[in-house]
Amino acid sequence: METLKKVEIFTDGACSGNPGPGGYGTILRFGNHEKELSGGDRETTNNRMELTAAIVGLEALKEPCSVTLYSDSKYLIDAVNCGWAVRWRENGWMRTKREKAQNPDLWERLLDLIEKHEVTFVWVKGHAGHPENERCDRLAVLETEKHRG
Repeated sequence: METLKKVEIFTDGACSGNPGPGGYGTILRFGNHEKELSGGDRETTNNRMELTAAIVGLEALKEPCSVTLYSDSKYLIDAVNCGWAVRWRENGWMRTKREKAQNPDLWERLLDLIEKHEVTFVWVKGHAGHPENERCDRLAVLETEKHRG
């Protein structure tokens, strides 16, 4: 059996207003190699930026990998680790019989990517001195500033 490359992905999203201008920051690490990715949108939400950060990181991988993805977003981490996102998809993107799931377009992309890789999602406390989380936050905030009207 082929051994998958071990990659760490650190992510964060930011938004000024919710909705409002927002950005995301992502760091990929493979061995001694690191790559930073960032972007944003003029009209978005914090949760969309958190999801986008994870998606962009996973989309940057050129082959199936064993990934540990770190995020300070309980929305992202819990929806994956508790199986909520998979259940939302199975229920036609409904959280309950009456309540639609938010961001189904991004969840669909993320769930498809998770199927291509072995991904472990790890929650980190935001703004608590975690070096990579702080770097991702700075990238996300810079992007938010760029996307202000």
